[in-house]
Amino acid sequence: MEDVKVLDTSNVIVFEEQNLQSGTFADQKSFHGNIPGQSCEICSKIFPSEPELLSHKEIHKTEKPFHCEICGKSFPSNVFLTTHRRTHSGEKPFPCGMCGKSFVNNSHLAIHKRIHTGEKPFQCEICGKSFTQNASLVIHVRSHTGEKPFKCDVCGKYFVSNIILSRHRTIHTGERPFQCEICGKSFINNSKLVVHIRSHTGEKPCSCDVCGKCFVSNSSLAIHKRLHTGEKLLRCEICGKTFINNLKLVIHERRHTGEKPFRCEICGKDFIENSKLTIHQRRHSGEKPYVCEVCGKSYVNNSDLKTHERIHSGEKPFSCEICGKSFLYSSNLKRHGRIHTGENPFHCDICGKSFSDNSNLVVHKRRHTGELPHHCEICGKSFVSNSDLKTHERIHSGEKPFHCDICGKSFYVNSQLVVHKMMHAGENPYSCDICGKSFLTNSLLKAHKKIHSGEKPYHCEICGKAFLKNHDLKRHNQIHTGEKPYHCDICDKSFCKNSSLVVHKQIHTGEKSYLCDMCGKSFSRNFDLMSHKRRHTGEKPCACGVCGKSFVNNSDLNIHKRKHTGEKLFHCEICGKSFITSSLLKRHGRIHSGGKALKCET
Repeated sequence: MEDVKVLDTSNVIVFEEQNLQSGTFADQKSFHGNIPGQSCEICSKIFPSEPELLSHKEIHKTEKPFHCEICGKSFPSNVFLTTHRRTHSGEKPFPCGMCGKSFVNNSHLAIHKRIHTGEKPFQCEICGKSFTQNASLVIHVRSHTGEKPFKCDVCGKYFVSNIILSRHRTIHTGERPFQCEICGKSFINNSKLVVHIRSHTGEKPCSCDVCGKCFVSNSSLAIHKRLHTGEKLLRCEICGKTFINNLKLVIHERRHTGEKPFRCEICGKDFIENSKLTIHQRRHSGEKPYVCEVCGKSYVNNSDLKTHERIHSGEKPFSCEICGKSFLYSSNLKRHGRIHTGENPFHCDICGKSFSDNSNLVVHKRRHTGELPHHCEICGKSFVSNSDLKTHERIHSGEKPFHCDICGKSFYVNSQLVVHKMMHAGENPYSCDICGKSFLTNSLLKAHKKIHSGEKPYHCEICGKAFLKNHDLKRHNQIHTGEKPYHCDICDKSFCKNSSLVVHKQIHTGEKSYLCDMCGKSFSRNFDLMSHKRRHTGEKPCACGVCGKSFVNNSDLNIHKRKHTGEKLFHCEICGKSFITSSLLKRHGRIHSGGKALKCET
């Protein structure tokens, strides 16, 4: 026997039944009480009048002589064919006298009117829940009995109603026959299309009588109302968690079973729910249908857009109950909360180091494996994380989005700005428990402590020299390789590090923005100003661990240390003689040039 399909509307869920035999439920009245009306002796469905019952009985006839000339579907009576034709023509001749909404047949109108009257004549004797139509009660009772009589012939899964089975089958067939004329998006049934169209029109016809909030569909309103009542009828049998609708329970249960029924045909990745697959597929297609009206930036899903819009509005809805700090994302609040608790639940199985969130652990592990998956399209340099790549790209673009509101100086990353502001405040919050010296950042303190311990974990593979920091090793390696990746676009001079290039460019511009308030001398770098001021104060904070001699800055100390180690990094290319400093090499070069300064060809 073929299905008799009754299209569901936006406000009423109308279920279709298939092959409901008289033995399905022994006595329908046992579920909904003694409801007046005419009962079908074949399927036990109840009707308010005898003519409607007689019309219904036609569906049980095997003969279907009435055919639709548009789609070829057959029906047992002309009445059903006439109603069906209206789905093609869009004709809805039965209007509601209260709200004006129209329907394809009178029975749909009668069910709809119960929304206005509040009438729900079909009551479940197990839990007391009431329904506007008997078919809905039949489906509901199966949630108590566990009966799922409708089986998918593709995957063998069972369902409580034929309409849910039909909807499920579209997963296998990929069929989406209902298309939005505005954006072209397709849907598996008409009701989803109707609800979707409201996202374009902004219509939200279903309002909550408790708080007044409006929704695009009656089902969304029903779920929302449970927030007021606290009703959570559906419980997970594995962990006991409760849910306000069956879909959320089904999705949740897949987390226990590991079932991921939705597969991407492009890359083969599987997903727990279809909406996640849809969003994922947009990453392949490049589709970003959700556009910010303020800046024009596009996103693959609406939730990402809503989160982005908070940047413009300044809204930070997630607040820490301990310190009051607010965040854009709930995930950031959760991560922040671990600062107070000290919790680091994510552990590296290689070195044992722990992290407050999994993303930091993933990035950390790449330092063990050497994986650098994020590549700069301009220079080809690779990075362990996307955030490191984004920061690096600002070197090429010159973008410095983080500005100091005290002096106007700009920075590539926010952490540099935070450290810079501490310099204005004179704040050094990180103190060494050995010597009492204070530092701007924890990383500087850690590097300092290695001076006390003598630890130098970074070794040069060419000459064996050891360094406190990996950054210092990389800079040292450039001595061996001769690499100078930072080029001046004015005179073509090259430098080992970017900071040296920045200082060099100030020679061309004449800029010296750091002024000594004691003698008026100006400097191109703050570091040079700090060193200079120590000559006024006599402060020499950098002491040699071998002989105890003190210096105004660390670079002078490092040069001095070479006298103890015998290290001579600067070599004469003419005679091979080596020197402790580049200035001594330049002075020596004049012997070969007859007193003229030699220009380095590299």
